[in-house]
Amino acid sequence: MQFLKSVALTIIIGLSFLIFPEGRSATDDPLPSWQDGPSRQAIIDFVAAVTREGSPDFVPAPERIAVFDNDGTLWAEQPMYFQALFAFDRVRTLAPQHPEWQTREPFASVLKGDFKKALAGGEKALLDLVMETHAGMTTDEFARLVEDWLATAKHPVTHKPYTGMVYQPMLEVLGYLRANGFKTFIVSGGGIEFMRPWAERVYGVPPEQVVGSSIKTRFEMQDDKPVLVRLPEVNFIDDKTGKPVGIHQHIGRRPIAAFGNSDGDLQMLQWATAGTGKRLGVIVHHTDAQREWAYDRESAVGRLADALDLAVKQGWTVIDMKREWKTIYPEP
Repeated sequence: MQFLKSVALTIIIGLSFLIFPEGRSATDDPLPSWQDGPSRQAIIDFVAAVTREGSPDFVPAPERIAVFDNDGTLWAEQPMYFQALFAFDRVRTLAPQHPEWQTREPFASVLKGDFKKALAGGEKALLDLVMETHAGMTTDEFARLVEDWLATAKHPVTHKPYTGMVYQPMLEVLGYLRANGFKTFIVSGGGIEFMRPWAERVYGVPPEQVVGSSIKTRFEMQDDKPVLVRLPEVNFIDDKTGKPVGIHQHIGRRPIAAFGNSDGDLQMLQWATAGTGKRLGVIVHHTDAQREWAYDRESAVGRLADALDLAVKQGWTVIDMKREWKTIYPEP
């Protein structure tokens, strides 16, 4: 009798591996922070279609490229982009060395705590802040500044560490795609060297798979050691029409999936989903005023209007954050 029980148990175990390959069980869920709904299903259906050999939509693993915006797509971006808050903190730190900043905008407004006025000058004001606070040092020195800031700085509203304000549902998507043979890339308007020091630790995305805006750098010998020095000159802006260009220059393949949240991601979504074969375009729509923020067309940060209008026509998936995400941030 014991022999028969052992045989039966062996058969059951064997069948379980046939039904649930790789040791998975019926209760395994690749996206546990997602509600059952259209967005979750669209992602799962897409992955199944492009990874199933023999499927008419099958895509070989080297061509499974997925790109993700960062601000507002992988982590929060309100009340303003986190890199801008980093720049504000740098202004306060460097202010004793720059007495002229007391009367020079946008620095004067930053030092007074009037961030809205500081950014009233738009892109030029932000570039002035970045050039003065992000340049004049080596790339290694800048990376250490970013890491030190992230280790201690807290968000002005939630008081969470900034890396604690990544989106748990999107972390699951990143992991799910990689488990199915995808390469995941960040393609952001944020600074490439602002994101690279921590992207692998937080997102599992290595630095060579981060595409972003950049300033010029120059090779120098300092104390008989080779260094790269960051210069106060714009090299490339990886936003809007710049995103497809950045993808082409850095990745060299057209993505088959793209995730964004704003009009700054519109051209990236268009570029990725215009290719042949099955494609996935996804927009994170910020609809949860209680757990996060609710904003789209009128927002000064992460404005979403044109891309939202085109989503239905283009067949893009629009995630309703309030309805479709069980949780927003990872558990501490």
